[in-house]
Amino acid sequence: MPISSSRLSLIQLHISVLLAGGAGLFAKFVETSPAVITCGRTLFGSAALALVAFLIQSDLRVRCRKDLIMLALSGAILAMHWFSFFVAIRVSTVAIGLLAFSSFPLFVAFLEPLIFQEKLRGQDVITVVLVVLGLILVTPSWDLSHHLTQGVLWGGASAFTYALLSLMSRWYVRLYPTVTVAFYQQAFAALCSLPLALCWQGSISGRDLGLLVTLGAIFTGLAQWLAVASLRYLRAQTVGVAYGMEPVYGVIFAWLLLQELPSVRTLCGGALICSSVLWTAFKERPAPKKSLQESAGN
Repeated sequence: MPISSSRLSLIQLHISVLLAGGAGLFAKFVETSPAVITCGRTLFGSAALALVAFLIQSDLRVRCRKDLIMLALSGAILAMHWFSFFVAIRVSTVAIGLLAFSSFPLFVAFLEPLIFQEKLRGQDVITVVLVVLGLILVTPSWDLSHHLTQGVLWGGASAFTYALLSLMSRWYVRLYPTVTVAFYQQAFAALCSLPLALCWQGSISGRDLGLLVTLGAIFTGLAQWLAVASLRYLRAQTVGVAYGMEPVYGVIFAWLLLQELPSVRTLCGGALICSSVLWTAFKERPAPKKSLQESAGN
């Protein structure tokens, strides 16, 4: 029995979310610095996206120098996002890093009206309150020397940079195919993180190199491709709800593979943060179908 287009898109979407949820575990698996992990992920990720663009015949050309500069800036922000994300997990736990990163709606709620001259909505205020309460529960101590507190702070930095990145991407996916935007962001992120990666004094084993290739090609390039492909037959609301499950999958993977069991307080805080993300996704108005297809670029 053939699979319908919408069902195939759902399968693609949930595989993408599963891959995204598992990406954070590489901060524990790869025995190198967060800068090396960031550089490796974005380097191999950009290579995979270039292959994807070739296979789906997506145009990678940039129309003007201004757009190239802005894509380079968004790539630098992406590098900061991944670096702080991997540091958050390295100094604390996968659950802490993922849940702190999931607080990005807090920053989007305040940055979006400023950048796009839009009115702050009541649902955004509710989201902020839920996220703040969740972060208070996730933070085990207000002692900055506590490694879990440091993880929350690094995760917050990751959330802030991701909010900036998502708002910049919102503008450019109107002008270019999503794969094109993702490719340049990943490529420039690799260039920006390369100097810090070269400063690392250790050596990369064959195992670590294989893990970095896997992280970049499968957990980045393939995940991005599947997410873009799913937009052809799914609403933006459906995609948003699915990605609200990313930290849940990540926590489950960390429990199964790393035996990291979150505390009850962390789980309660995570429930508040995840519920705010899911609630926002349900309340968000879906974009017109035509624009989604244009964003997918194929």
